[in-house]
Amino acid sequence: MRDMLTNTAMLAIRSHYPQKYYGITSPISLAYPKEEDQILTGNLIEAMKPFGVFEDSEELNHRLVVLGKLNSLVKEWIAEVGEGKSLPRSLITNAGGKIFTFGSYRLGVHTKGADIDALCVAPRHVERTEFFQAFSEKLKQQGGVKALRAVEDAFVPVLKFKFDGIEIDLVFARLTLQTIPDNLDLRDDSRLRSLDIRCIRSLNGCRVTDEILHLVPNIENFRLTLRAIKLWAKQKGIYSNVLGFLGGVSWAMLVARTCQLYPNAVASTLIHKFFLVFSKWDWPNPVLLKQPEDSNLNLPVWDPRVNPADRFHLMPIITPAYPQQNSTYNVSTSTRAVIVEEFKQGLVVTEEIVSGKADWSKLFETPLFFQKYKHYIVLKATASTEAHHLEWIGLVESKIRVLVGNLERNDFITLAHVNPQSYSGIKDHQNQDEYICQWFIGVVFRKVEHADGVSIDLTDDIQAFTDTVYRQASNINMLKDGMTIEATHVKRRQLHQYLPAEVLLKKKRSLPDVGRNSSGSHSKRASLDGSSLDSSRENDAGTPFCSPTTLHKSSNESPAASEFYRNITPGNKTAASSVERNSSYASPDLCAISAVKPASSSSVCTIPNVFGGNMSPHFTTPPSNNPEVNGIPAVGSCCAVSKRPHSPTLEESPKKLKDMEEVSIGGEKPLPIPSINISRSQRLSSKELPDATSPVPTSNIRVIKNSIRLTLNR
Repeated sequence: MRDMLTNTAMLAIRSHYPQKYYGITSPISLAYPKEEDQILTGNLIEAMKPFGVFEDSEELNHRLVVLGKLNSLVKEWIAEVGEGKSLPRSLITNAGGKIFTFGSYRLGVHTKGADIDALCVAPRHVERTEFFQAFSEKLKQQGGVKALRAVEDAFVPVLKFKFDGIEIDLVFARLTLQTIPDNLDLRDDSRLRSLDIRCIRSLNGCRVTDEILHLVPNIENFRLTLRAIKLWAKQKGIYSNVLGFLGGVSWAMLVARTCQLYPNAVASTLIHKFFLVFSKWDWPNPVLLKQPEDSNLNLPVWDPRVNPADRFHLMPIITPAYPQQNSTYNVSTSTRAVIVEEFKQGLVVTEEIVSGKADWSKLFETPLFFQKYKHYIVLKATASTEAHHLEWIGLVESKIRVLVGNLERNDFITLAHVNPQSYSGIKDHQNQDEYICQWFIGVVFRKVEHADGVSIDLTDDIQAFTDTVYRQASNINMLKDGMTIEATHVKRRQLHQYLPAEVLLKKKRSLPDVGRNSSGSHSKRASLDGSSLDSSRENDAGTPFCSPTTLHKSSNESPAASEFYRNITPGNKTAASSVERNSSYASPDLCAISAVKPASSSSVCTIPNVFGGNMSPHFTTPPSNNPEVNGIPAVGSCCAVSKRPHSPTLEESPKKLKDMEEVSIGGEKPLPIPSINISRSQRLSSKELPDATSPVPTSNIRVIKNSIRLTLNR
C-alpha cells in the first residue's frame, strides 16, 4: 500500500510540472519505465561487460592524469611562444590555452583502450605552423610520448601520438581572443567569426559533441543506450564512416533522436525504440536534433534547397552545431541497404528480448559475412615495409568507397557490400618481406531475364579505382616501391585461398524465419545475399546463407496506425494529449515516428526540406522495369531509378560504355599479367588484361590489374 501511495505521489508531482521537450517534434511517448524495464536494463549491462565496453576507475583516472599533463604542456608552450614574440608579461601570464575533448570520450561512451580525441585551443598570437613544429618538438622531449606523427595535409590536420600508453589525436584551433580562459564555452557561434576553415573544422568536433549532450533529456540513459548501439553496430560490421557506413557521431545522433522521442525511457526501452524508429524511417528525410539556425557567418551548411549536391545524399544525419553538416556523406546505395536491413533485424531481435523469448547476447551476434554471398571481390594492398604498409592501407581504405560506387553504377550489380574488417591473409601464401592487407566486398548480380548468357566485365570499374588511389598517392608523394593493389573476383567456395579456416568455418547461427507474410507463404522480399536471383553458369558448392529478411508492414494494421502515418511529418507536432503514456512498450503499429511514413509509389523523387517539408527536384524518375534486387528495389523509395544516387566527384573516372552484346569468354585462356609503367601514361584495354586465375608475379611491380569477367545465365 505504501508503494502504491508513493507511486501515486510521484505521478502527481510529474504531472504538476510540465516536462521540457527536446527536438523538432513532440515526444512519441512520455511513459516512465516499469520494473521489468529496469530488470532488462540490468541484464543489458551484464551482457555488455564481456565485450570490454566499460572502463574501470583505474583506467579512467589514468586518462584524467594524462589529459592534465597535456593541458599543462599546452599552457607552458603558449607562454613560451608569447615570450618569443616579446609580448607583455601580463599577457603572457594570462594567455592561457586549454585542452578540450570530444568524440566518444567526451560523450562518456569510450571503451577500454580507446583513443582520446582532443582539441588544443590557443589565443590569436599562436600560429598553426607553430603547433605542428614547436609544440610537436616539445612533445617529443617528453618521456611518455611515443609514436608521434603529424598529419598536416588531412581534412582536419592532426597530431597523433601515445602519451603514457594512451593514444591521442590532437587537433588545433586558434581563436581571435587575446587569452583563453578555463571556462571558455565553445558552443557560442561568435567564436567562429574570422576563423580560417581549418580552425572551424577543428572546433566542429567539440561543438557537435557538446550540442548533442545538451539536446538529450537524460545523459546517463543516452550513454548506456549509445554504448549498446555502438557495440551492436561494430558486431554487425556497419561501424565505419570511411567505408560508407556510419561513424561514431552519426550513431550518437540517431540515439539522441530516439532519446528525444522517448525522454523518460531507460536504455532497454530506448534500444527497442531505436530499431523501431529507424527501421521505418523514410530515407532520405534527414534526421535533425534541432531546427537549423543561421548565425550570419556566411559558412556553408547542409541545405538541399540551396545546394544541389545535398539532394543526392542518401541517409542524411545533420549535425546540430553551426555550420550544420551531413555526417553521413559517404553512405552509398549498398551501405544504406545493409544498414537498413540490420535495423529491421535488430527490431525483430529486440522484440524477442522484450517478450522474454531471447536474451541480449543475441543482439550482439556477428553475422556470417563469408557465407552470405556467392560472389566476392578481394582487394589486396601490399607494401614492402611495415611503415609503408601503415600509410598505404590507410590510403587504400579511404578510397574503397570509390570502388563500391563504381560497382554500384554497373548495370548488372545490385549490391556491393564491403566488410569493414580487414585481414592479413594466409601466411603460407605470402613472402616474408611482404605486408598484406585484404578487404572483401560481397557482390550481388542482377538477374538477367530472357538471355541465355550475359558477359560482365568489371575491369573498367576496378581500373578507375586503382587510378584514383595511385593518383592520390603520387600527389602526396606517398607512392613507394612495393606498394601494389590487386583486385580479384572469387566465389564463396574459393575463399579458403585467401582466409584461414577459423574465419570461414564459423558455425552458422539459427535465425528466425521472418521471410513469410501473414498468410504463411514466402514473401517476395528475399534477403540481400541474392541466392535466389544471382545465378552463374558454374554451380557453387558452398552452403547458402540467408540474411534476415526485412519486415513488411502488417496487412491488418489498425486504422489508428494508418491515420498516424498519414499525419506525422517532421514539422508536425503531436499534441501531448495524444502521446502514449501508459506503456513503455507500445505496439509498433501504434507508434508515431517523426518523419516516418510508408514508402511512396510516386516516380518523382522528393528532396527533404531542412525545415520539415519536401521539395521536388528539377529531374524526374522514369518508370523502372528492372527486376528487384533480391526482392528489394536496387535503390530506396526515393532513388529507385538512378544508377548514380550521389553527385559525381573528382575522384571518379568516367566509365567506358560496355558492349551489351559481348560474347561469353568464359573459356578464354588466361593471359600474363602486364607490368604497368609508373608514369601511368598509357591505359591498357580490357582485352589485354589477364583472367583472375592467373598466377601473381613475384616481381616488384607498381600496379597489378586483373580482368574480372564472368557470365550470368537465367
